[in-house]
Amino acid sequence: MEFQIIKADMKQDEDKHYLGHVTFTLEGHKSQYEITLFSKRGKEWDYSLNFAGESGVEEEFLKADEQLEEDDDLFDALVDAALDSMES
Repeated sequence: MEFQIIKADMKQDEDKHYLGHVTFTLEGHKSQYEITLFSKRGKEWDYSLNFAGESGVEEEFLKADEQLEEDDDLFDALVDAALDSMES
């Protein structure tokens, strides 16, 4: 699935835990999404998906969440974008 990253950021807190955000769009979806990423060590990631800005179509949101669960390349690209923002 085609996607476009709009913005990404990642920080480490005082305990060296990673916390990041990526705003992105998915092909064919009307809304932008924001994924919040969290990891204690930068290896295994928890995430939360939300609409970026205004709420959109719930069916599209559920498809986006399903896509994140099933498409490792998409998920890894979002994580990489957030991690790359730390190096800037």
